[in-house]
Amino acid sequence: MSTDKRRSAGFVPGLVSGMATTARQLARTPHTAEYPDAAPELPARSRGVIALIESNCTSCMLCARECPDWCIHIDSHKEEVPAEGGGRARQRNVLDRFAIDWSLCMYCGICVEVCPFDALFWSPQFEYAETDIRDLLHEKERLGQWVEEVPAPPELDPAAADPAEVTAANKPARGGRAGGRR
Repeated sequence: MSTDKRRSAGFVPGLVSGMATTARQLARTPHTAEYPDAAPELPARSRGVIALIESNCTSCMLCARECPDWCIHIDSHKEEVPAEGGGRARQRNVLDRFAIDWSLCMYCGICVEVCPFDALFWSPQFEYAETDIRDLLHEKERLGQWVEEVPAPPELDPAAADPAEVTAANKPARGGRAGGRR
């Protein structure tokens, strides 16, 4: 059989199969969403933008150091806090600037995971597009606006085992000699 006959023999069944697929798709209802008119249904813990709770941030710089893209900028200064009831005065960091450059961010979430003071959270807000790339540098005021949209954490499973820290804290002290060392 020549090459031309083999090609023509597969053409008609292939055409009929393609037309059948097209006819089946025409009969189905479309599952596309008209985005600007209809808001999409996002998963419960979707990643949109990072929200900042400024009062929780201690300027420890952990998020900025761990960021693989170096898109987090933090400036702070030390302030003296007088001790109550005497004693020496303490120092604390005061957050002056906290900014995330969204043109560099790759949405990995490392900053949210490493924050020891729960100052950073994922907000499902995703509509923060800008017409100029320079406007994608969001300061602490703008990051603080998205805190209201952060969903509550999921409920704990009542059947789950206690965390290792709780188990270790509840463990009775080891039975040593009473009265300490002799």
